[in-house]
Amino acid sequence: MTPSPATAAVRVRRAELSDLDDLVALEQATFDSDQVSRAQFRRHLDSDSARVLVASANHRRFLGTALVFFRKGSRVARLYSIASLPEARGKGVGTALIEAAEAAARQRRCQALRLEVRPDNDAAIRLYQRLGYHRFGPVVKGFYEDGADAYRYEKILK
Repeated sequence: MTPSPATAAVRVRRAELSDLDDLVALEQATFDSDQVSRAQFRRHLDSDSARVLVASANHRRFLGTALVFFRKGSRVARLYSIASLPEARGKGVGTALIEAAEAAARQRRCQALRLEVRPDNDAAIRLYQRLGYHRFGPVVKGFYEDGADAYRYEKILK
């Protein structure tokens, strides 16, 4: 996959065990609830049903991460989590991670990538819509651990 000009400096790779501390630290710094634990990340690093991605750029080894789930027999992948360091926001890290998640889903012959997002997460919603994601279905009431609702978004992969 050729990166778009906005993401040319950002590289995305599959996470390794050596990334575990950074993954957990970013998760804890980014999310107040619904956090992926150290044990879960460790399991996902070697899982065939998950892909943990890490973004880096300009000699920075770790700028953000995305976690994608695949279900056996399903043609729909799920972007479960995406996060970036505060200083990396607005610099193409999220775009690069989503594009890499889409590429991973295509490799698995998935036809769509879905995700959930809080209705008040305007920056994420703008990013998803800019990248071709469309809201579908009703609001999912009480989706998050803290009782917050969620919008569901999907992109058909070509």
